[in-house]
Amino acid sequence: MNRRTLLHATTAIGAATLTAGAATRAAAAPEAPGHDRPLRVHVVMFDGVEELDFSAPYEVFSASGYFTDREVETRYVALDGPRTVKAAYGTRLRVDHGWAPEQADLLVVPGGGYARREDPGVWAEIRRGSLPRALAAATRPGLTVSALCTGVMLLSAAGLTSGRPCTTHHRARADLERQGGVLKNARVVDDGDLITAGGVTSGLDLALWLVRRELGADAAVGLEEMLEYEARGTVWTARSNR
Repeated sequence: MNRRTLLHATTAIGAATLTAGAATRAAAAPEAPGHDRPLRVHVVMFDGVEELDFSAPYEVFSASGYFTDREVETRYVALDGPRTVKAAYGTRLRVDHGWAPEQADLLVVPGGGYARREDPGVWAEIRRGSLPRALAAATRPGLTVSALCTGVMLLSAAGLTSGRPCTTHHRARADLERQGGVLKNARVVDDGDLITAGGVTSGLDLALWLVRRELGADAAVGLEEMLEYEARGTVWTARSNR
């Protein structure tokens, strides 16, 4: 990503300082595996998706390139190919990329519409079945599947949360547990290649955690300063519970 196009002029000095520091440390240490290629993030879109659910992680990942030497490619994808998606509050967004999880390192699944059973939204996608089946088929070594808020219920419908630590929006927790998820009372739950987050605003926390995990703490701190937002809540990790 071209750092010369920094979006917010008021953060330019801080961003440059943080980036320079990260570059100095990177030069003094061996490069981590995989850093010779972009981090590829696909945010999954569908009709009825919640605006904050998809926009918050998209902005975090898109801006993360200002704070790391590794290129970050962030895109919206739709299962049925490039098209215009109508979100929960009427926002219309053109999605330019089709479904291609084999080209992703991270899948991010937002939620939306779980409180209502009619179209559109998560319930409609679960009834339709195509997206849960595609998510189930997408899993492979090297791919991290993540979801936030009621988007976790799409992973549940795909069978991906059964028997695994996870969390979701408070209104869907009982359903997630009934469907076999091992519910954790945490803001973000990291179980390796499956990461979930609970709450409408948790897209920020999920994305900041993934940035910290994949790109390092300096990148996450830089983003928090730029966004003027500090990651909130507990991150439950499988590593800390072994």
